[in-house]
Amino acid sequence: MSDTKQSPLVVKLGGAALENHDTLAALFTAIGSYQQQANRPIVIVHGGGYLVDDLMEKLHIETVKKDGLRVTPYDQIPVIAGALAGTANKMLQGHAIKNGLNAVGLCLADGGLCQVEELHPELGAVGKASAGDATVLKAMLSQHTLPIISSIGLTTNGQMMNVNADQAAVAVAQALEAELVLLSDVSGVLDAQGQLLTSLNESQADALIKSHVITDGMIVKVQAALGAAKDLGRPIEVATWRYPEKLTELFAGQSIGTQFLPQ
Repeated sequence: MSDTKQSPLVVKLGGAALENHDTLAALFTAIGSYQQQANRPIVIVHGGGYLVDDLMEKLHIETVKKDGLRVTPYDQIPVIAGALAGTANKMLQGHAIKNGLNAVGLCLADGGLCQVEELHPELGAVGKASAGDATVLKAMLSQHTLPIISSIGLTTNGQMMNVNADQAAVAVAQALEAELVLLSDVSGVLDAQGQLLTSLNESQADALIKSHVITDGMIVKVQAALGAAKDLGRPIEVATWRYPEKLTELFAGQSIGTQFLPQ
């Protein structure tokens, strides 16, 4: 990460972390202890696909995915928005409050933070977010709050949209001119010997994919991370939430995972 420790940090929280209450407690404890010794603003952006999947199953609604994105018919978006901007967001906010943090639950539309438009007609109410106005978010951060932002947005016509959480995190980071960490269940990218790669660019990633070192679901994660670094125009980090004792180092600007470099 860069040496400018005071630049804001956007932390995108992967879906699996939301299922693990011990992980969430450790994450918010780490944020709390770090912010007692430094005043670097931290913002959390989250999805919550598993909550949506559970809800759809209970309601007997079929989940359809196209190229890894959830097809969201317009008549289903109220249910999905309820799961993400409602249940998932308030659950995370509750964990943060329980751990002594002054958390504020938001969505991408609040304060005009992100502009959202329909990504593709075939996907329904799936949106693409772009950076908007971070004035309100910056005002909240100046009051030492922890904003927790769901990946639900609104179009200029007020239509609710479900945005891919990684892409939402990039847009929030762009609006804030912040650094970005994608926290997931993987430590980063491993080389052929199983050692953690501290950095990775597109040509190196392509070579590892061709030689079958990067395979299956990891290919999607790597390509998404490289795309995020390119869109953001600065290195981003993929790191794991599995070792909470390392998170304080991460917040302080040290790399604990793999840095993805824009070409």
